[in-house]
Amino acid sequence: MKKIIITGVTGQDGSLMADYLLKNTEHTIIGGVRRLSVKNHQNIDHLIGNPRFKLIDLDITDPQNTDRVIQDEQPDYFINFAANSFVGVSWKMPAQVMEANTMAVLHQLEAIRKYAPNCRYYNAGTSEEFGDVVATPQDETHPLRPRSPYGASKCAARHLVKVYRESYNLFAIQGWLFNHEGVRRGEEFVTRKITKNVARIFKEYKTGSFKPLELGNLDAKRDWSDAEDFVKGVWLMVNQPEPKEYILSSNETHTIREFVEAAFSFAGFGAEKCRWEGSGLNEVYKHEDIVLVKINPDFHRPAEVELLLGDSTKIREELGWKPETDFLSLVRKMVENDLK
Repeated sequence: MKKIIITGVTGQDGSLMADYLLKNTEHTIIGGVRRLSVKNHQNIDHLIGNPRFKLIDLDITDPQNTDRVIQDEQPDYFINFAANSFVGVSWKMPAQVMEANTMAVLHQLEAIRKYAPNCRYYNAGTSEEFGDVVATPQDETHPLRPRSPYGASKCAARHLVKVYRESYNLFAIQGWLFNHEGVRRGEEFVTRKITKNVARIFKEYKTGSFKPLELGNLDAKRDWSDAEDFVKGVWLMVNQPEPKEYILSSNETHTIREFVEAAFSFAGFGAEKCRWEGSGLNEVYKHEDIVLVKINPDFHRPAEVELLLGDSTKIREELGWKPETDFLSLVRKMVENDLK
């Protein structure tokens, strides 16, 4: 029985990884959580009491805390999903984003180097590292061209992972995760924001009085997958004979506009009665003559990544991974969850 530390275990990816490993391995899962005055354990409440799962205090921005945890636990795997991962807010708090997404990775790698050099390390990378793309689709050879402090923080972390892998012969990798969503996605992220508000509007529509959903750039294109598919890919990556980094993606791209249309359709707003009207900041999405969606310029980013489309051919061919949930099935699942 081996030990696996998962940071960010209360978030979408960390909690799904804990679920997957408890179901598919016999290992002990150690969830690292930052101490908060009000606990946010909704995604892992069902794991409390499981004899193979335990929570520990781990603040990834505290190097002494990180050192102590690695030294005491002697993990066989360290999977880092903890991060400040909301791209939009990274312009407002760039120093904190660098601390959580880059310096924390340095603290983890240093502790593993000193106390657990045989530990297999995985850090979650992102398609936002590609940023201002120069080729489509983006594969593992695409240059790193971030357009946000968040993307820059993940690029810096990637270089640190490479340096420690090559300098100290650590099994340390950072896979690129293209956009991945699900029913545990935080409500501040655009996909969950859409499905949550679609459910709200569905319930309020008959009253004739509701606030429309407000969005920013409707035409940004993203490669969306189900987060449950991605944790399987991460586990394959971290169990290769030799460390190698891969892209996880659906190999399709869809606009936020398409996500909106699909979400309202799955809530019963028939596409034949819905339409877009206007342009620019005055564009709205209507069901019959009632506005469902409007543009709020406050949600536009200082620098937008217009198109992300992954090419995950390598991991499909070399490790046998492939996504199981398509775009429309993902949207349907999220809408139905929020309607409940």
